[in-house]
Amino acid sequence: MSRPKTLRKVVAPPNFKGYRPYGTNVEPTDSIELLYEEYEAIKLADYDLMNHLEASKLMGISRPTFARIYETARRKIAKAFVETIEIKTVYGDALLEKHWYVCEECQTRFTIPKTIEEHECPLCKSERIELLNT
Repeated sequence: MSRPKTLRKVVAPPNFKGYRPYGTNVEPTDSIELLYEEYEAIKLADYDLMNHLEASKLMGISRPTFARIYETARRKIAKAFVETIEIKTVYGDALLEKHWYVCEECQTRFTIPKTIEEHECPLCKSERIELLNT
């Protein structure tokens, strides 16, 4: 019996639901799920240029665990590029630092301070919002 996974801290969810290849004659029939923690690992290592130890501390996991998450994310992205497969972001084993919401109308992702009672999209004012932290 394996031990339960430690939740990985993610500062903010990705600002997209996915990526789809275009300019190809082949319609993508499959998709790859990129977990929020995999997105965070790519962002920290390749965009923020953190080393694995710094990034692992920020995510609240060990350095070897970070390295495994990062490698899995890189392989998924490479496979999607080479095989022209759509990438979709999914929640995974993430622990978001704040309460994050997504608007079901315009797909905007945003956070609301706990003191605000009114829950509506700051962009389109729709009340059809969903909590991402579940």
